[in-house]
Amino acid sequence: MKRSSFVVAALAATFAVGAVAQTSLPPSAPLPASATAAPTGATKIAVIAFQPAVAATNEGRAAFARVQQKFQPKQTELKGLSDQIDTLKKQLQADGSTLSQEERATRLRTIDDKEKSLQREAQDAQADFQQAMSEAYQGIAQKFYAVLQDYCQENGYGAVFDMSSQQTPVVWASKTADISEAVVQEYNQKSGVAAPPTSAAQPATPATTTHRHPTTTSH
Repeated sequence: MKRSSFVVAALAATFAVGAVAQTSLPPSAPLPASATAAPTGATKIAVIAFQPAVAATNEGRAAFARVQQKFQPKQTELKGLSDQIDTLKKQLQADGSTLSQEERATRLRTIDDKEKSLQREAQDAQADFQQAMSEAYQGIAQKFYAVLQDYCQENGYGAVFDMSSQQTPVVWASKTADISEAVVQEYNQKSGVAAPPTSAAQPATPATTTHRHPTTTSH
């Protein structure tokens, strides 16, 4: 009898801050191989939390906040439907002893139909939300990767490993090897996008997923 509340609670978690950690984000399109040549004799190695870094940029924070704002009305609508179902359940429980079998069966069918409708709408909304977040991330990730390449070439890094990917075997790395914040600052400067107001909803941060950051291919 609690299924409707659970469905909306799960959807709210998806829309909430940090929800994109559960989103499977597609890899960005590879950049030309000519853009990735490391400086001659480069030996320095660094690590970066690629997905969280993309989300931490001013552009990323603003983009993800816009997506969350866009889906807020849908979340409110689903919460209203869930409350309606809960009210029907309470009424059924209160009137249970006075209802005929036919009336009780009719009310149960109504509740079941509404719960199924809620579940379908919640699943559709969740899929649309994840798609919108993924598209927002994808566009920024490609530009962020280009800035990362420039930063590594300018600072003599020969290799960078992505800490936010489960497929990258980073067992240990010192804090000084983490260039995430430096590249975020570099990106913010080059993008020219101002930081969003601190009062605005903070964007969800992509955390560890199976996503790999854009890689180059040889042609």
